[in-house]
Amino acid sequence: MKFTLLTHQKEYLRADNSGALLNGVNDFETDKLLWQRTQPDEALVAAIESGDAVLLAQQGDGEQLTDISKIEHVIILDGTWQEARKIYNKSDYLKQAKWFSFEQTVPSRYSLRRNQVDGGLCTAECAIEVLRLKGLSDSAHKLEGLFEAFLGDEPKNT
Repeated sequence: MKFTLLTHQKEYLRADNSGALLNGVNDFETDKLLWQRTQPDEALVAAIESGDAVLLAQQGDGEQLTDISKIEHVIILDGTWQEARKIYNKSDYLKQAKWFSFEQTVPSRYSLRRNQVDGGLCTAECAIEVLRLKGLSDSAHKLEGLFEAFLGDEPKNT
C-alpha cells in the first residue's frame, strides 16, 4: 500500500499537519510531494495516467471507483480544505484521475484548525479510513494511536 500526499506549500510549515503522522507507520509507503501548479511530479502524473494511482476526493471529474480492494496507491490532497480545492482546481492531471470517496461514519476528531468543512476528515483520518476499507486493520490501528497522541499534544484551535 502506498499513499502520496500532494501537499500544499503552507502545509509543510504547520505543526498541526496530521499528514506527517503517516511516516510514523512502516506498514505502508508514504510519499509527501510538494504541489507545484506549473511543474507537477512526473512520476505521479504517470501513475495517474496509467491508472495505478487513484485520488481520494469528495467528487472528481474522472472515473469514480466504488471498490478499492485492489487499489494499492492512493493520492490524498494534504492541506486545508481551501488549499485542497485549489490544488485540485489548478491541476488538470488530477481531474483525469480515477477517484473514490467513502461514506464517513464517524465525525472528525481533528479540531486543531478553525473554519474547516463540517463533516470533513483530516489527512490522517482519511488514511486510517482507507486502511480500514482495505482490510489493513493493524496499520489503521497503529496510525490511529499516533493520531490520538498527536491530538493530545497540540493546542486546540490554532
